[in-house]
Amino acid sequence: MTDQPRFNRARNPKRALYDEATVHAILDAGMVGHVGFVAEGRPMVMPMAYARGPGCLWLHGASKARIVKLAHGAPLSMTVTLLDGIVAARSGFHHSVNYRSAVVHGTGRAVTDPEDLETALQAITEHLLPGRYAEIRPMTAQERKATGVVALTIEAASAKVRGGPPVDDEGDHALGLWGGVVPVVTALGRGLPDAHTPETLPEPPSIARARARFAF
Repeated sequence: MTDQPRFNRARNPKRALYDEATVHAILDAGMVGHVGFVAEGRPMVMPMAYARGPGCLWLHGASKARIVKLAHGAPLSMTVTLLDGIVAARSGFHHSVNYRSAVVHGTGRAVTDPEDLETALQAITEHLLPGRYAEIRPMTAQERKATGVVALTIEAASAKVRGGPPVDDEGDHALGLWGGVVPVVTALGRGLPDAHTPETLPEPPSIARARARFAF
């Protein structure tokens, strides 16, 4: 922990993890990232679609969005949190949640190279629906112009994880009260076709692949 920059150190070291594999696993499992930045002298946080790239996170937004216009060279941070359960203890003080969270710190860079932009947009789309890019038409020039992508170059990252039952006071165990964990489950349902989808067209494979990520 001592080799971490101060802004990347967790207050509770017992739940802190700094290894790349743990951070990547949380980022890969998440669907929305909350990105923090400063604009007009104020801290702001925006939910954004994202994907993990080489040494960076690709963030998707409208080309005219505040964060896309201001992010180049700016310090950014992004948080992803996965809630796994409500920890019901025998006292209010010891109630908690089981979770996995990752915080990434870095610097923003506007993605303008056409090849990099295509790679990033495919990755962002397939982060949610693996294989979806091959199932849809290519973007038009106007759509590409309206789309902005920011690369958050990763400079430091940390994870925090809490799992297991409540940590009650020893004397509370004999109170005859219920204690334990209420699981929180993320799952994807069947795709609901719109009115323009042919009735005989089956659900595309990308939806089944995405659903498998949350199978339990």
